[in-house]
Amino acid sequence: MPAQPFFQVPTVEDNEDGWGPTTVPQQLEGIPYAPFSKGEKVSKISDFTGSGFNRFGGRGRDQGQGVAVFNFFHNEEEDSFHLVDNKPAAKNKGQRRFNPQRFAHRNTQFSRGQPEQPHQARQKQQKQRQFQNFHRDNQRQVTYSSSVDIRPEWPVVESIPFTSLAKLNFTVGKPEDIAFCGALEYYDKVYDRVTPKVDRPLKRTNKVFKSVTTSDDPVIRKLASEDKAQVFMTDVLLTSLMCAPRSVYSWDIVVTRAGDKLFFDKRDGSNLDYLTVAETAPESVLEEKDNINGVQQLSQEATGVNQAFSQQVLVTNGEKYECGSKNPFAEGNENLASTAYRYRKYKVSADTELVVRCEIDGVLKHKGQDELLSVKALNEFDPKLTGVDWRHKLETQRGAVLATELKNNANKLAKWTAAALVSGVEIIKLGYVSRVHQRDTRHHVILGTQVCKPKDFAMQINLHMENCWGIVRAVIDLCLKLDEGKYLIVKEPNKPVMRLYSVPENAFEQVCRRACICTQCLRRCLQVG
Repeated sequence: MPAQPFFQVPTVEDNEDGWGPTTVPQQLEGIPYAPFSKGEKVSKISDFTGSGFNRFGGRGRDQGQGVAVFNFFHNEEEDSFHLVDNKPAAKNKGQRRFNPQRFAHRNTQFSRGQPEQPHQARQKQQKQRQFQNFHRDNQRQVTYSSSVDIRPEWPVVESIPFTSLAKLNFTVGKPEDIAFCGALEYYDKVYDRVTPKVDRPLKRTNKVFKSVTTSDDPVIRKLASEDKAQVFMTDVLLTSLMCAPRSVYSWDIVVTRAGDKLFFDKRDGSNLDYLTVAETAPESVLEEKDNINGVQQLSQEATGVNQAFSQQVLVTNGEKYECGSKNPFAEGNENLASTAYRYRKYKVSADTELVVRCEIDGVLKHKGQDELLSVKALNEFDPKLTGVDWRHKLETQRGAVLATELKNNANKLAKWTAAALVSGVEIIKLGYVSRVHQRDTRHHVILGTQVCKPKDFAMQINLHMENCWGIVRAVIDLCLKLDEGKYLIVKEPNKPVMRLYSVPENAFEQVCRRACICTQCLRRCLQVG
C-alpha cells in the first residue's frame, strides 16, 4: 500500500489585539527593516550611500525616515580616521551688481558681418534705456524734507491717510458771486501761431504780483465781519486740499479757529507760492542746493516762467476789461500784473458756507464775446530726463508731449484745472516754454500754446470734482469741531498722509508782518464774541 502524503498544519497564532504575527521568526531576527510604499521607485537592491533615494526627490517617503538603519557609523577604534574634503571651495553667491555691458561683446560677435536693421537698433536702444532706468531706480531712494519744522511739543490732533480720501464725495451747488475786483488785459492771438520753428523769446516782466494770505485780505475781513460765511480761504489753498492725494512734496496750511469762523492761511514764504516741477515723475528730482535741476531751483524757475508768460501773451497797452471794483491790494502807483479777484461763496453743508478768493489772468475775445481766461506755462528743463524733446515732438506729436506732462506734473495740472472750475473761467491757455540751453536757467523761448476747456480737461486727467469737494468738506467738518486756537495741516514729505497739529498762538510770528493772524487779533478785528 503506497504511503499517504503527510501534511503538517502550521502553527496559527491568535492575535487578540490586532492582526498579524505577534512574534518574529527566528530566521528573521536581527535583520533591519525599511518600510516603503508600493508606488515608490526602488533603484538598487543594496545602496550603502543612500544617494538612490535622493535621485527621485524623496517621493513616496519622508526624507531620512526608515533609511537610517543603513547609515554607516564608525566605531570608537576608528577615531584616528578622518575624511579629507578635496572639493574646490564654493564661490561667494552674493548679489551680483548689474552690468549693462555684460553681453556687449557677445552681441558684437553675433552681429559681425551682418548689417543691423533699423527696427533692431530701436529695440536695442529701448532695452538699454529700460535697463538703465531699472538700475538707476534701484540705486536712488529720494527722501524729501518737510515744508515746516515740526516742533516735538506740538500734539497731533488727527492723522488723515490719503487712502481714506478716495471714497469721499460731495456735490456742491451753484456758487454765488459776492465781489469781482481788478482789471484784466486781453489775450494776444499772435501767440497761437508760435511753433518750435517760429519760436519767440520769453521776456522778463517788471510787473508786481501780489500773494496775500486769507487773513490779510481786506475784502475777506469785511465779509467775515458781516457774517457772510463761516469758512474763508484762497483758491491756492483750496486746490491744495482738493488735489492732496496727488501731491508728493510736503506743504502746510495754517488753520485759525476764531469764534465760529475758520481761516485757512499760508505762511510767509510758504512753498505754496511756488510751482512744482516733475513732482510725480518716475525719475525723482533730487533736493540739492547746488544743482540747477534741484527741487527748489526748478520751483523758482517755473514760477518766474509762469509769471512772465502770463503777462507776455496779453496786450499790454490795449483795452482792459474792468471787473467792477478796484484791485484791493493796489498801493500807490505800482505796476500791477493783470489779475482779477473773484470772491465766490459755496455751500458745503446745511449750516456752513465757504468764501473762496479766485484769481483770473486775462480775457479772450471769442465770437464777439469776452471769455475769462486762465494762463499757465509748462516749462522744459532737460529732455533727457523726460524722454520727450519738445522741439522735435511738439509740432507733430503734441498729444505725446501733453501726456508726458500729465504723468510728470499730475498734481500741478490738477490744481490748475480745479482752480479754473472753481473760479468759473471758460478757457485754460497752456504755454510750452523751454530753456535756450539746458544749463541756462535765465533765458527761455516760447515753443507753442494750447487751448483746453476746464471740464473736458478734468475728464481727461481723471479729476472728479465730487471727490475734491468731498475732501474739502471733510477737512472743514473736522476743523469746525476743534476748540478755538491755531492749528497746522502738514502733508508728510515721504508718506501719503496729512497730519493736523495743534500749535501755540505765537507760532509763525514772522508771518504777521502786515496784519496779525492770531486768534485774539482776528476776534478783535471781526468783533467775534
